[in-house]
Amino acid sequence: MPRKPRFFLPDIPAHLVQRGNNRQAVFFAENDYRVYLGWLGEAAERNDCAIHAYVLMTNHVHLLVTPKDAAAISRMMQSVGQRYVPYVNHEYGRSGTLWEGRFKASLVQAQSYLLACYRYIEFNPVRAGMVAAPGDYPWSSYRCNALGERNPLIATHPDYRALGDSATERQAAYRDLFTAHLDPILLEQMHACLQTGTPFGNDRFREQIERTLGCDLGYARRGRPRRVVTVDSKADLHRDQRSIEGL
Repeated sequence: MPRKPRFFLPDIPAHLVQRGNNRQAVFFAENDYRVYLGWLGEAAERNDCAIHAYVLMTNHVHLLVTPKDAAAISRMMQSVGQRYVPYVNHEYGRSGTLWEGRFKASLVQAQSYLLACYRYIEFNPVRAGMVAAPGDYPWSSYRCNALGERNPLIATHPDYRALGDSATERQAAYRDLFTAHLDPILLEQMHACLQTGTPFGNDRFREQIERTLGCDLGYARRGRPRRVVTVDSKADLHRDQRSIEGL
């Protein structure tokens, strides 16, 4: 069965997850995390990818990234893999596959959906029972986004900047987001979108992505009523392309 293609669009955020083969560890010592982040930063800069949030777990990685062109994310991830996999194999005397196939990805609608991704990613270590609070975990972007700790890897998204007029206000508002649990329905939708590669957002966002790409992406769940997406003219397509970011 052919693999479902992944779709990225310039200036549209994407949530990525890459897991270790058979859910096995991909980080074994503190230096491994540092090495990965260093190469990720270089690859992101070289390929015009803005990283807004990340977490490196023992056996998987979550990233929230906005690319400047449709191929930038794939180039970035390929570059990191080409350096990190040989490093791990050499460092630990192993061989073979490190990652579980291709990374999974889902385009993310701005505003509430995007901020939900921020929270989901940086709350991972707490959900896994590794730490009591997200700020206790050193291998995520939380300390930068919530506490103002310098992190050259992080580029702030406009939705994050809209949280306040100053850095102090933004960080306080961001910390407040973590005082409530994510909506279980939203969380389930996020998981389903990642697994299927469908956009994480409302129906209008998904339909506009489909119009821009010129293909039917379907729904994250089976059995949901389908709606026919039509493009009446080239003018409609260009209008939808321009409006995606504003959703």
